[in-house]
Amino acid sequence: MWFSKSQDEVLRELNVDLSVGLSSEEAKLRLEKYGQNKLKGKPKKSIFSLFLEQLQDMLIYVLLGATAITIAIGEYADAIIILLVVILNAVIGVVQEYKAEKAIEALQKMTTPKCLVRRDGEVKEITSEELVPGDIVIIDAGRYIPADLRLIDSANLQIEESALTGESVPVNKNANDIYEDPKTPIGDRSNMAFMSTLATYGRGEGVVVSTAMETEIGKIAKILDEDDDEMTPLQKRLDELGRTLGFLAIGVCALIFVIALFQKRDLFEMFLTAISLAVAAIPEGLAAIVAIVLALGVTRMSKINAIVKKLPAVETLGSVNIICSDKTGTLTQNKMTVVKYYTFNNLKDLPANETNFSANEDETQLIKSFVLCSDATYENGQSTGDPTEVALVVMGDRFKITKKELNGKHKRAGENPFDSDRKLMSTLNVEGSKYRVHTKGAIDNILNISTKALVDGKIVPLTEDMKAKYLEVAEEMSNNALRVLGVAFKDVDSIIEPEEMEKDLTVIGFVGMIDPPRIEVKDSIREAKQAGITPVMITGDHRNTAAAIAKELGIAESLDQCITGAEIDKLTDEEFSEKINNYRVFARVSPEHKVKIVRAFKAKGNIVSMTGDGVNDAPSLKYADIGVAMGITGTDVSKGASDMILTDDNFTTIVHAIEEGRNIYANIKKAVVFLLSCNLGEIISIFASILFYWPVPLLPTQILWMNLITDSLPAISLGVDPGDKDVMKKKPRDPKQSFFAEGAGTRAIIGGCLIGALTLLAFYFGLSEHGYSLGSKNIPEDVLTYARTMAFVVIAASQLFYSLSMRNFTKSIFKVGLFSNMYLIGAIIVGLLLQFVVITVPFLASAFSVHNLSIRDWTIVIAFSLIPLIVNEIIKALTRPA
Repeated sequence: MWFSKSQDEVLRELNVDLSVGLSSEEAKLRLEKYGQNKLKGKPKKSIFSLFLEQLQDMLIYVLLGATAITIAIGEYADAIIILLVVILNAVIGVVQEYKAEKAIEALQKMTTPKCLVRRDGEVKEITSEELVPGDIVIIDAGRYIPADLRLIDSANLQIEESALTGESVPVNKNANDIYEDPKTPIGDRSNMAFMSTLATYGRGEGVVVSTAMETEIGKIAKILDEDDDEMTPLQKRLDELGRTLGFLAIGVCALIFVIALFQKRDLFEMFLTAISLAVAAIPEGLAAIVAIVLALGVTRMSKINAIVKKLPAVETLGSVNIICSDKTGTLTQNKMTVVKYYTFNNLKDLPANETNFSANEDETQLIKSFVLCSDATYENGQSTGDPTEVALVVMGDRFKITKKELNGKHKRAGENPFDSDRKLMSTLNVEGSKYRVHTKGAIDNILNISTKALVDGKIVPLTEDMKAKYLEVAEEMSNNALRVLGVAFKDVDSIIEPEEMEKDLTVIGFVGMIDPPRIEVKDSIREAKQAGITPVMITGDHRNTAAAIAKELGIAESLDQCITGAEIDKLTDEEFSEKINNYRVFARVSPEHKVKIVRAFKAKGNIVSMTGDGVNDAPSLKYADIGVAMGITGTDVSKGASDMILTDDNFTTIVHAIEEGRNIYANIKKAVVFLLSCNLGEIISIFASILFYWPVPLLPTQILWMNLITDSLPAISLGVDPGDKDVMKKKPRDPKQSFFAEGAGTRAIIGGCLIGALTLLAFYFGLSEHGYSLGSKNIPEDVLTYARTMAFVVIAASQLFYSLSMRNFTKSIFKVGLFSNMYLIGAIIVGLLLQFVVITVPFLASAFSVHNLSIRDWTIVIAFSLIPLIVNEIIKALTRPA
């Protein structure tokens, strides 16, 4: 634990002289021992191996089996279609997987190419890959830290660590600090500097203590490298479904063939029938339908600023019931902003949505002193410098007291730079023919060096009662998570030394600033909670600041719902998992804590989404069921590790994406239940006829044709059904819930039984018109052809009409809107026309062994075909909640 050791101990342990650094020979030896200072990733998979991985799925095996069977029975067109479905699905998977493997590469790009080191007694610039433990690194403002360093020297050093720790402002560093607690959080290790963070102010020197994968950012890379992607709920459902259908199809085939063997039927004909039924029983279009539905959903989501990298992530987002969100930049604006200011007995708010401000004499002096005592700039919406100072300059800009104008009138003649011990900064500026000192810093320090106060434009003695009043208001601001900064001034006749500036000052007042919440987030959080989704804040920021933001946004109700990383460390994994539901805010946490939090929520059976933008968010983005990265402020690492990127960095987009995800899953469920209802109807009609030794109502070619027209366009049309407007009024779906929960399975069985029974009934009517029954022997071929034609039309038309009822499992087709899905209406019309063409065009009728029907029989088959639709609508009406 380098942060728990003194500078001398560290240098002695690493065997290096601070004034000389490592020798070139020693550096070369250490480079051979420790290796290059760059992050390592997994060996890249070839495109071919990625392609083969996509084929390792039970449903794909079944489809490939169906392909072999269709080739065996000479149905080459079907075989080609199935193969195209398999290849298309695999190609889409390869593309998505290839994009997703960019996380480690992005981490590698973040390492700094050049750095300053002391070697052989000289300061040299080398590539960061050549750094080794023991190297002395020179740090100055604007330079990235090339490895993990134990600071040896620091002067006003500030380092921007938000990408690693979540801190919204640069951290003050002090090389002399020592921390004995081995569990000191990364954000509190002020004597350390970490790889890929940015020095923003001051200077320093540090000795390299860790390189490459041993650095804090390297540990993150290891976590990303070790992680194995879990299957999404949709993939699990489809995998289970594929296995079930595969075994069912094999079982039905075998049973039919065995029964036919005992009945001494024509074995070749029964073999073809069994194989055709097996192909029909497996919805080979399902993989393509799911891919198409997800792809169209991705396109729609891109229009609302959500880019999905992995197709199944769309569905996963729809089942999310926990959103773990990073605070800085995601829930907040990631810029410090002055929201209150105080001069004696005069506390005022500074509303974000107002621009025209006026200031009295005291307020004007307060703003002038703050702006002049700052090194930041702000012009035309562009800023440079420390975020705290930028906030002060922006405040002046809003009062039309600009930095540029003040600098022109009041040239800086001297300064006493900020020091973390003094917690003060002073400047000496020209004021007419004299000079004026402006000092800003912690309000208690300002009061300690002040003897007077500016009150109503007059300078009066500063009494103890006045000091108490200043501190009382400042404490109230601090309790509301505001960062308080005081300011004072004094006039002098000539240029004075820096140490003389901070004596006998006149206190003016102070400001309270915060990284404010995004304006639109509060409504989004309320909408999410109404949809049964629990928003959770995870941040590296301090407890009070995080809790205040969480309460303002409606995420938490009290400080009791907040826990820090240090408190998490005191709990075992089991204890933490048991208590996880009590917390809504996790403050001062490390990357490891974030992963632990996500895992604890997942252990409770939740589907967890994690949003974030920093390097520190990458492991939790990877471990969450779905990781959501910020597109504007997000690092390449977070984008690479995520499943979805928000191009507008807007929390509201997540809620819209959840709604889209829920509707997409509902549409896939409609398509699956519809396909299985249809396939069950086919199995029932064939199996019953064989079991009872009746003539078979459908020939193999008829089964395959009918399977083609009902398994394609209608199912895809259901997959793109307009979303249910009430979907966000429901609780999130139980992740363990199957496709057939909430009565969907019963609906599929009822629909399948009706379709199968009506097919047999139509077959019976066709036979009875010619004086035969189902049990008759030696039925003429032309009579069988006529009866099979009626069965053929009923089983196809009933499935097409039944698709209308599948659009919503509870609302009637009239409530949903009969014509609100014109794709489905078109699919039904096309299906009926194709069926009519097959029956009426002579050469097609001959190929499919069908016969043209009379007007009376057309009326009967259409009436039969409407019954499943009507029955399902009646069931909806009877079971619908009042």
